[in-house]
Amino acid sequence: MERDVRGIVFDLRKYSVHDGPGIRTTVFLKGCPLSCLWCHNPESQSFWPELLHRPSACIGCGACIAACPEKALAPSPDGGVVLDRKRCILCGACCRACVADALEMAGKSLSVAEVMATVREDVLFYDQSGGGVTFSGGEPLSQPVFLAALLRACRGEEISTAVDTSGYAPSETLLAVAELADLFLYDLKHMDSRRHEEVAGVPNELILENARLLSERNVPLWIRIPLIPGINDDEKNLCDTGAFVATLQSVRKVSLLPYHPSGRDKYRKIGRAYALSSLTTPSSEEMERAVELLSRSGLSVMIGG
Repeated sequence: MERDVRGIVFDLRKYSVHDGPGIRTTVFLKGCPLSCLWCHNPESQSFWPELLHRPSACIGCGACIAACPEKALAPSPDGGVVLDRKRCILCGACCRACVADALEMAGKSLSVAEVMATVREDVLFYDQSGGGVTFSGGEPLSQPVFLAALLRACRGEEISTAVDTSGYAPSETLLAVAELADLFLYDLKHMDSRRHEEVAGVPNELILENARLLSERNVPLWIRIPLIPGINDDEKNLCDTGAFVATLQSVRKVSLLPYHPSGRDKYRKIGRAYALSSLTTPSSEEMERAVELLSRSGLSVMIGG
């Protein structure tokens, strides 16, 4: 049965107000074909579960060391533990033994029925606020069977849905999902394909073409543009972005999102280096300048959201 279809989810966030209209539950599906340098959810990129390690939370009890069947954990000189990720088999035994939440698995297999049980808890808030459920990631289109089953389940219960996407997916997958979703939150990162590949790991031709296809079919689009200093905040890129968005007839909203370093600590938790460690959040003046450049194409642009 479709309610038994399973996927990998790394977070279920209730009472979200930044992932679409109204109060929403955001379901974060794991796995993404992009590798944006500024990604604030690096644990979303891998398609497999990952172990998050928070040394600052460790109380040095040693329970995780005793629980690990592969001896991937050992005492550290500061009284905590050292994790050998090459030995770790992601069995989760250390997480179950840890009483301080210093170890956590990012990503677990859930069925449609299990996700819907959480979604259903907040139907009253959706109805009162005009909200619903947003499927995000990662890239939710990278788990198309699971995503489609979730969208059909929501439709069957008259719950409004949105899909938060990079747009990097086979066009046939995107259009099939578009038949089931009420809204697309569509990210645009850079208009130059070569530069897009440098900073996000993939070229952008498919992303732009998919945006056009959605617009041609009058699928409601909420365009979201992250402003990353030194990467996509130059005048040419912002004017080109505005000109492209102005050609999309089904756009309902355009949001400019300021870069923030909130995901920096997550890289340490999964044992990765953060490429933009010196980057800071754009000032209000820089944000207003970007709005002005985007608006030259006749767009109404809001900051945030």
